[in-house]
Amino acid sequence: MLLDLKRIADYGDTFLIFIPMAKSKRSKIYNLIFIIVIVLLIIPQTRQPIQVVLNKGLAMVVKPSVIDTSERIQLKNYNWQLKNLNGTDFNFSAAEGKVVVLNFWATWCPPCIAEMPSLEKLYQDYSSNDDVVFLFVSNEDSDKLHKFMMDKVYNFPVYQPLTPYPSEFKVSSIPRTFIIDKNGAIVIDKSGAADWHSDKVINTIDELLKAF
Repeated sequence: MLLDLKRIADYGDTFLIFIPMAKSKRSKIYNLIFIIVIVLLIIPQTRQPIQVVLNKGLAMVVKPSVIDTSERIQLKNYNWQLKNLNGTDFNFSAAEGKVVVLNFWATWCPPCIAEMPSLEKLYQDYSSNDDVVFLFVSNEDSDKLHKFMMDKVYNFPVYQPLTPYPSEFKVSSIPRTFIIDKNGAIVIDKSGAADWHSDKVINTIDELLKAF
């Protein structure tokens, strides 16, 4: 397996800074660990697993925040067509009047993968509640998505978009997760990995379910 020598060269200055400064045995060990981590991040086969682990650590401490009522963006409409992995069409308008948990993701995205276990737990908590709709949306090929779901043993519903999503979402990076109330107001809007099975998120959904 060949290493990407150009990318190693890009880290050359960093190595020169750290290695000569190693004056103690402990410093030398730290420098060696640093070099090993950099090399592992360069190798494609090990890059994603390491990034996932790092993002899982981040997700454990990041709790999604609730948007102040006065600052919440309101969906103008639910005009959005999708299909699930079985090829069945789904109209987003079916989620109108319900609490929605919407996640944009991809199988190649380390922070997406990192937060999936907490999202799966959240889904399991509300999977029997008809007033909560979960939508995990990806542009990837259905075979790839199906394989990912089987390998990870996840059960949350995955969809592929058939038409552009509502303009209020403005997704420029993934993962991007929204929680929307029954009136179409965006209550939580989070970019990046987070802990979605936290008490704060669960309490927020429970409160939204009580609202008329």
